[in-house]
Amino acid sequence: MNIIAWVVLGLLAGAIAKAIYPGHQGGGILGTILLGVIGAFVGGSLAMFLETGKLALASSALSIPGVALAVLGAIIAIFIWNAISRSSAV
Repeated sequence: MNIIAWVVLGLLAGAIAKAIYPGHQGGGILGTILLGVIGAFVGGSLAMFLETGKLALASSALSIPGVALAVLGAIIAIFIWNAISRSSAV
């Protein structure tokens, strides 16, 4: 997938994940894109693990199921980030 497709997928997935996940997440547009790209890798890797039983680094494609996987991965990434940042702030 080329860079423009990664940016579009990241922006879509990150924005949808931030809208779904409760609470406030900062970061601006670049943070949203980065969150979506990380979500694409998390969601793609999770789908690969569920399909094959092997953990491999994979990414989702720029399609409806790919965006859904990227959103799921981005929500997981937000949850992990919040868990890490809360434990270090205390």
